[in-house]
Parts: sequence; structure tokens; C-alpha cells
Amino acid sequence: MFSVYHSPPVRVSWHSLTPRKRNAYDALVAIRSSSVRISPTAHYTGYTWLQHGLSHPAFATPTGRFLYQALVPANKAMAATGQGTLDGFLLARHHLIDALLRRAIERGQVSQVIEVACGLSPRGYRFAKAHGDALTYIEADLPAMAAKKRELLERAGGGSAHHRVVEIDATADAGDTSVDAIAAGLDPARGTAIITEGLLNYFDAASVAGMWGRFSRALGRFPHGLYIADLHLGEHARPVERVFAGLLGVFVRGRIHFHYPDEPAAAAGLTDAGFARPALRAPEDHVDLIGPVHAPSARAVRIVEAWLR
Repeated sequence: MFSVYHSPPVRVSWHSLTPRKRNAYDALVAIRSSSVRISPTAHYTGYTWLQHGLSHPAFATPTGRFLYQALVPANKAMAATGQGTLDGFLLARHHLIDALLRRAIERGQVSQVIEVACGLSPRGYRFAKAHGDALTYIEADLPAMAAKKRELLERAGGGSAHHRVVEIDATADAGDTSVDAIAAGLDPARGTAIITEGLLNYFDAASVAGMWGRFSRALGRFPHGLYIADLHLGEHARPVERVFAGLLGVFVRGRIHFHYPDEPAAAAGLTDAGFARPALRAPEDHVDLIGPVHAPSARAVRIVEAWLR
């Protein structure tokens, strides 16, 4: 699976390859020639959402298809031995984030959303289609990814004055691309949520604490402020999860962090950042909201639902 980082051979006849090798070659060329560096995990998750009926084909890439198919045997082997699978974990995470956001919208507490590090996520597209002008949805990412997401969104027939993509630097305390500046452009009379999915565990503890502080300050200008995210805890990281995290770190060329040993410690960190009502939700405890989950996979993640007041 790590061969995707190597350049394809200079001398190769595409027509001489088998269909399987053609797919692999096309994926390698896509990575080499793309003007936007999309992380392998973004490619993979983008295709996972499509495979499970959650996305538009525009958000799935040839690279994602190749990576997804390459990991099918590993996912099957993990499931057969009762271990968590990457698909099961991603689906539990994604569905519960969706459900918590949907509940806040239906209760009238939230009608504006900022999704930080949106990547190839279809959430903005789906929620904007479902709620129309009643919901303002801002997708935010680094400049190159934001430009790519605008292109894909247009290809999918999405985007409007109420659903747009902006540039963000989640580590910035001020400036045009800070989360505070983005929030300042929204209606201060409407409840607002900030979402991060698949982001926190690539940053060290100090960086996460800094982001949480910026998010709580940005949400402070609204009558209701909600933060939703996924988080991995040390207490759920058995040896197999730590090995998997190490391999994932090689895959994305970065370290995977377990910032907090348990739920009380994570809740304390959120409280220190300014969230008055932090909670960590277990996907396996919320089948009433999301339906059945693959329990060994779902146990690897907790979903933050933190209200500002």
C-alpha cells in the first residue's frame, strides 16, 4: 500500500498492464501530477463515503479507489478475527457526527456550521442539500485544498451563498484565514457549530489545546455554540490499536497522537478551553441515533459534543 508514494516507472506501456495494474498506475500518476496535495487518508475516506452511499461521485478520486481496494483484504481479515476495521471505525465516527449535528439543527440550536479541514468530506454537500437556505454551511481548509474542494463542489452541482468553501489556518489566532475571522462573517444572532473530523490526532497536545481555545472564543459571539469532533483516547488504545496508529502514521507521514488517557481528562481539557458542557459520546451507545455499528471498530473513537454554555 505504501508504494503509492513512489513514482511510476519511466518506461511502461499502459496497454500492456492488467486491469488491476492499470488502476494502480493511474492512481500513482494522479498523485504525481495533481496540483493539489491531498493526503492519502482524504483520498481513502472520500472513496469510503461513496462506497457506503454517503457521497457524490465528484468527491471520490481514482487514488481513493485504488487505496480502498488495496485495503479490502486487510479489512476483511480484521473483521474475521473480531478486530476493528478501518471502514467500521470511519462509518461509526462519521454517522455520529452527522447525528449530533442534525439533532442540534432540528432543535433550533444551530443554523450555521463551520467545518474545519473539510477535505473530501461530503457532509457540507449533504446538509446543504437537505436544509437549503435555512442552513449556512462553511467548509474550510488550507488554500490548495479549499480551491480543489470548490472545483469538486461545482462539479457535484453544489455551492451557493449559503454553502461555500473558504481558506483557513486553524493554528492562527488572528487574520483573514483565522477561525475567528470566519466566524465574524456569520450572523451573530444564530447558533453556530464548528466541526473537525479526522484532524485532532495529527497534532500534538499543545496544538489541540490551542485550537480548542480558538474555537471556543470564535463560538462565544453566538447564542449557542457547539463543537463536534472525533478523538482517540489512551484508554481505548490496546496494543493492536497502537500498532494500527503507528502504521497509519507511516501512511500519512506523520505521528498519531493520543492526547488524553481517558474521558475525564479530555473533558477537563475542553473545559479549560472554555467549553462549559463537554461530553464524549461512544458510537456504540448511540445506535438509537445512527443504527447498528461494528462494535470493535466503534470502541476505538469517542465523539466530542461540547457546548459553550
